[in-house]
Amino acid sequence: MATKPPPKSNGKMKTSFMFPLLHRDVVNAVSGDISSTWFNGKPSDRNSNNEYSTHVMGKFICNNKACPTGGWGSKKVAILIRGYPGNGYNAEVFNQRCKSCNRPGSMKLDEDSYVDRVAYRLKKWAGIPMEKQHYERKISLPHEEMFCEGCKRGLCQRSGWVDNWE
Repeated sequence: MATKPPPKSNGKMKTSFMFPLLHRDVVNAVSGDISSTWFNGKPSDRNSNNEYSTHVMGKFICNNKACPTGGWGSKKVAILIRGYPGNGYNAEVFNQRCKSCNRPGSMKLDEDSYVDRVAYRLKKWAGIPMEKQHYERKISLPHEEMFCEGCKRGLCQRSGWVDNWE
């Protein structure tokens, strides 16, 4: 799991996060195929020429001291990857809320799944031939749309969806 926390806000829990510190890892993952890549630090679709919704993995902690829930893991954390001219990108990762108290959790992103998904999408957009990725479906709790900030914005690949990376 990730060691780099998402950027802190001014006390208010955020509904989405960007991870600019992982840009170097993304660059390393695409360097054999794409000569230069840049990160757009603004979560906006302004000037973007591509957009793709998928999911990554992460863990969440409920910070409400009165809540009995300590935390939860999710294999379906919504992410919206945007492409910009000249191999630019950003990736907005959406938070989840605690099922017990409905407050946003503190997210610990699985960095490997993030880098894999972003690098794959950048290569696809750059026209690099990519082998279709297959993942073994694992039994897990169903995705609960009412607690997912990506679902609330209509950007999450809801429960039952199988990501074929295409």
